[in-house]
Formats: sequence, structure tokens, C-alpha cells
Amino acid sequence: MFNEREELSDNIGGGANVVSAAHCATRLRLVIADNGKVNKEALDNVEGVKGMFESNGQLQLIIGTGTVNKVFDEFIAITGVQAGSKDDVKAAAAAKQPIWKQALKTVGDVFVPILPAIVASGLMMGLVEALAKIPGLNFGATDWFAFLDTVANTAFAYLPVIVAVSAARVFGGNIFLGAVIGLLMIHSAFLNGWNVANTEVINSFFGVTDGVIPKWHLIGNFVTIQRSGYQGHVIPVIIAVFLMSKVEKWLHKHVPEMIDLFVTPLTTVFVTAFFTLWIIGPIFATAETYVLAFAKVLVRNPIGAGLMGALYPWTVVMGLHHMYNVIEAGMLAETGLNTWMPIASAANFAQFGACLAVGIKAKNQKTKSVAIPASMSAALGITEPAIFGVNMRFFKPFIGGMIGGAVGALIAAFMGIGATAYGVTGIPGYLTINNALLYTIILAISGGLAFFLTGILWKEDAPKKVAAPAPAVAAPTNAIISCNAGKVIAPAIGTVVAQADIPDDTFASGVLGEGVGINPTEGVVFAPFVLIHVGVDTVAMNGEGFDDKVAEGDKVKAGQVIMTFDRDAIKKANHPDCVVVLLTNSDDFADVKLGADAE
Repeated sequence: MFNEREELSDNIGGGANVVSAAHCATRLRLVIADNGKVNKEALDNVEGVKGMFESNGQLQLIIGTGTVNKVFDEFIAITGVQAGSKDDVKAAAAAKQPIWKQALKTVGDVFVPILPAIVASGLMMGLVEALAKIPGLNFGATDWFAFLDTVANTAFAYLPVIVAVSAARVFGGNIFLGAVIGLLMIHSAFLNGWNVANTEVINSFFGVTDGVIPKWHLIGNFVTIQRSGYQGHVIPVIIAVFLMSKVEKWLHKHVPEMIDLFVTPLTTVFVTAFFTLWIIGPIFATAETYVLAFAKVLVRNPIGAGLMGALYPWTVVMGLHHMYNVIEAGMLAETGLNTWMPIASAANFAQFGACLAVGIKAKNQKTKSVAIPASMSAALGITEPAIFGVNMRFFKPFIGGMIGGAVGALIAAFMGIGATAYGVTGIPGYLTINNALLYTIILAISGGLAFFLTGILWKEDAPKKVAAPAPAVAAPTNAIISCNAGKVIAPAIGTVVAQADIPDDTFASGVLGEGVGINPTEGVVFAPFVLIHVGVDTVAMNGEGFDDKVAEGDKVKAGQVIMTFDRDAIKKANHPDCVVVLLTNSDDFADVKLGADAE
């Protein structure tokens, strides 16, 4: 066995070529520094390696249950590589990706867990705002509007807090300290971030005078903190929590345990708050200033409007889009017509089209269940769920949306249509637009083009194979293993055979746990609570003849079909088709009974 581990080391370029190593129940998982040093053909022929594949930046060698633990220990001893967890390996694999992919993955990791909150809020906000704009209904003046509007906008009003908690989890920081940083950034002592743009603090180069925002002078004029909040912002919050997590981890390593409990959180919050409000936040406040001024210059001509149609979703990502109300208000004051609204609507509706395309094309039910409602929210003018939860996460749909938005905005500028109010886009925009027909054409072009491009550009990673219909057979009800903890129902239909009669010495010996075999009469596997191995040495078939009905991470119920297999294909490959059922931790239970004795 030792020589085989040396073969593994030699054929991957030695321990120096391994960035990280871990194992799961059956596989050795490696992240390789230089793939050119890996001899894949030789690895595939190493005795004990039953298969090999690459996935998500990892080289995964299939060793087998039980054996992989021993192989891993010897591999670590030979190569000198530091042992890690599966999460360590995933992190190391991610670190090999380009910086922009790492950044997108980080944003995705932060937003995926909070999607239910922002999707629900986005849909409700869009509906409530649309009702408030209906002429003659006067819904906006009712208590029902006030109540629903409060419920709907809660997730967005306190978005920095939700993002901060999720970011702390992603970066390995204390989530409660993360919540404190998120709350700090929207504290009532600050001017509401959505109103900051009204002060028009814009560089004089653009011909706009400075407004006044209150400041704290902590060290004269050298260290001043602008008292403006960060409502609706995302990127500065994520950066702040990243800093917080780094500071916290460093302190945990260097502060004596006796005083760590109070010194570390106190210092972490102070340092993070200081640098966030002094440096990180103002950088984005300055970005707001220039983006707003730049947008004002661009929208004066069709080409510039097209460019803003493409760039608009990026300002949503940065949390800068709320400041465009200043542009709209200025347009209404000057000409009585808000020509910015159709541009923003084209950009938003393009993100709707891209997100809808993902929802329709995706086979993964989790992706579909997020994309469809998120697209509906985007159609109503609330694009955060679609952008953060779907389009930016997969990126190609985001690009498709940018292109659709650019074309739609360009056409909108040439048409010269506008709105008589501001604050709504997308479908609710019909209530304020001055030409409904032309507006429909713009939405159709921007959304349709983004939908079409996304359908071409985006392909689902590792799409789940469409399985053939499972045979119409009822799930077994007979128990084949029982113990003091309960009973295990048979996962396959057939004749139960004693463990000693399983045609594999490893399974028959009981070294992997007590169990039984089933000589199947149907090629169907039902949901179990134990380890199942269909056939003996069937790993050599490389998946041929096996059809998964569920994916890793799916929830299953007892009696649910989880796999079908071709018994004839197994026999043709000269393998027994015996279904092995093992209680791998049988030593933890008393009075284990097998087969007929389990009834």
C-alpha cells in the first residue's frame, strides 16, 4: 500500500505541487498548483484508484469507503502536505480562480442565503408601489399602503445588516459583530444614505456647487467622518465585514486567552468602525458623486444613454442607483419630462429578461425556484433579487442584461419619450410614461434581447441528466435491519441474502458495518438511511447503466426513488448486481438484527 501512495505522489508532481488535500467518504480531493505536472494516465492505472475526475478546480481520486482514510493518512505522511477539510480544499480551489471570479463568487456566497428575504420584499415593494401610482385609487394615502410599504421595504431598509451577517459567515467572522457593523452603517445618527445625493456634493468640474453634510472632526481636519449612512449599499458593507473578520482572527491569535473575551470584540468593532467610516465608506461616497455627475453628462445624448443602460446594473451592485432620483427631479423641474426613467426601465427590464431565461432554462430546481420570482420582481422595477441572486452570480446572464439594457436605452433616447414623475420603472412605469406604445417597444426589445442572449450564452454547470421514467413499482415495506434505534426498510426489491453471501469480501466481512445483500428483481433504488452500494465493483462501469433521480444535497423521503440501474448492463460487464445495504455505524447500536430477523 505504501508504494501505491508513493505512485500517487510521483504522478501528481510531488507534495510541492499540492495546494490542499482532504478526503470524503470515498474520494481523495486534491487542489493542484500546476496541472501540467500531473500524469493522469498513470494515476488512473495506480492500483486502488477506481476512478478519477476533475471538478470545481479539484482533482478527485475515487478510492472507496474505508480505504480512503488509510490512503489519505499515508499520502499526507509521504508528501508532507498539511491535511485539510473539504471546505479547505474548496477554498483553495476557489483561490486559484481569477480575481474577478473570486469576487463574484464571494458576492454570490453572501447573497444566496438571504435571497428569500430580498425576493419576497422585492415582489411586495413592486406591487405596493404600482398600486400607489394607479390614478384615482388614492391607495398611497391609506393606512394599508403605509402598513404594506413598511413590511415590504424592511429587508431593503436594513439590507446592510442582513448583508453584514451573511458576509461575516462567509469570511469566518463573528456574525453578531458583523450585525453590529451593519447596524452602524445605517445608524440614526447619520444622514439617511438615500437622501445624501440631494446635498449634491459634486466636484466643481461638473458645474455643481457643494452641499453640506455634517461631519465629525476627530483629529482636526486630518481625520473627519462624514455623517452619512449607507442604506441600500452592498459593496462597502462586504468590504467592512471582510476587514472586521481579518482583524478579529488576528486578535484571536495574538491576544492572551485570559483577556481575549473582551479585548478582541472591543478592538475589532472599534478598528472596523473607524476605518470603515473614515476610509471605506467615503470612497464609495465619492464614487456616488462622480457616477451621478457622469450620468448627467451621458444622458444628454443617445449614445451616452445607451452606455448608461449598460452601466446601470453595476451601480445597483454598488448601491449607487438611488441617487438617480436627483437627475429625475432635475429633469422634471427643468422640462417637466423625466427622460431618465425609460433608460432605467430598459436596464431593469433587460435584467428581468436575463433572469427569466435562467429560470426557464435551468434544470436545477433550486435555481429555477429563485430565478422565476426574482425575475418577476425585476419586471416590477426591483432588480436586486435578480442581479444578486441570479444574474451576477452566473455572470453571463448579467452581461446579456447589460447588452439588452444598452440597446433599449439607446432606442429610448432616440424616441425621446419620458415620464411625468419618478420613483418607478418597469411595469409600474406605465402609470407615468407619456407614450405607452413606445414604452412597450422599449421594454420588449431590452427584455427580449437579454432573454435571447442569455439563452445562448449561459449554460448550466453540470446539468442534471434527464432521467428515464422509473419503473412503476411500489416501494418495499419490509425491514431488513433493526436495532434499538429502529428499523431500516429495504431500499430495493428482491431476495434478501445474508451478509456472508455478499459476493465481495470487504462487504461480506462486516468491516464496513453490519448489513445484508439484496439480489434485485427490479432496477430501482429507494431512499434509505444507510450506505447502499449497487452491485459489486460497478465503479469500473463509470456510471454507465446508472441513472440518478436526485442530486447531492436534495432532501429525500423514505420510499422515494433515488436511482434506477440497468441489471442487464451490470451483468454484461461481468459484475454481480447484488445491492449491498450496510449500517456503517452498527457498533453504536445494540441488538442489531438482519434480514428476516429484523421484521
